[in-house]
Parts: sequence; C-alpha cells; structure tokens
Amino acid sequence: MTDLQTIAPAFVEMAHNIVWCSVATVDDQGRPWSRVLHPIWDWDGDELVGWVATGRTPIKDSHLAAHPFVSCNYWTPEHNTCLAECRATWVEDADGKQAVWDKLADGPEPVGYDPAMIPGWDNAASPAFSALRLDPWRVRVMPAAAMLSGEGIQVWQQ
Repeated sequence: MTDLQTIAPAFVEMAHNIVWCSVATVDDQGRPWSRVLHPIWDWDGDELVGWVATGRTPIKDSHLAAHPFVSCNYWTPEHNTCLAECRATWVEDADGKQAVWDKLADGPEPVGYDPAMIPGWDNAASPAFSALRLDPWRVRVMPAAAMLSGEGIQVWQQ
C-alpha cells in the first residue's frame, strides 16, 4: 500500500493528462450508471480533492442522495489507468461554485477550460451550472507496463 503523499502527485499528473474519465454512480436499487466527466484535481501536499462542473440532473441527484459515492476511472489507449473512488458532495454555496468555475477557467492545459462554452453556463451563478466535490477514499495508479509485470501499481486507501 502506498501513502497518499507518494501516489497523489502521480495520480494528478496522469488524470490531468488524460482529462476525461468514466464516472459511475449507483442508483437506489444498487445498479451502476456511468457517464463521462472532466474533473480537475487539487493536491496541496496533504489533501487530494477533485472538482467537477456538471449539471445537477434528477438522476445524478437521486443517485448521490441514495449513495454519495462515485468511481472515477481514467484510461488511455496505451492502457495507462488511474482510478479514484470518492465521496461526492454537491457544492451548494455561491462562493464554492465560483471557486470551482475559477479552478476550471484558470486550470492548466489540457484539463483547464472555459465553463462558459457549455450552453446555459454563462457564469457560476447560472441555474444550469452545478459542481461536485470529490474526496477520495481509495486511489490507484497503474501504468501500462504494470499490467504485464504487476510492478509499479500504486494503491492508497483510507
């Protein structure tokens, strides 16, 4: 098992290079649902937190109300993968939504983007704009070479 200080920088580097990940929620009947989202990750040396701008749809809202956890799985065609299993919390306050908006707008290439390019998201106060906070309880980084050798796989879990 790897400590968070070792795995977090490798996770953020791989996730930010891949950009898009499959995010799964679970409905109230225990069935998984997946979609593709674009998190941005903060690592301050102690805490790893992900942020996602998304629409707060009735489906996502009901899933997270029943089971407030998501799985974020990144993959490249070369088979580099990383994964974050997280508690997901809606960012409800105006200052928090603005902070997520700014993180994305000011984020480094290729993970940063202008959220206003999404129809209906004119600014962080737009009714269609919502944000999620992702607090990982488990992280895995697996470079493609590790698939064959089993060496180089890093896993952290709370």
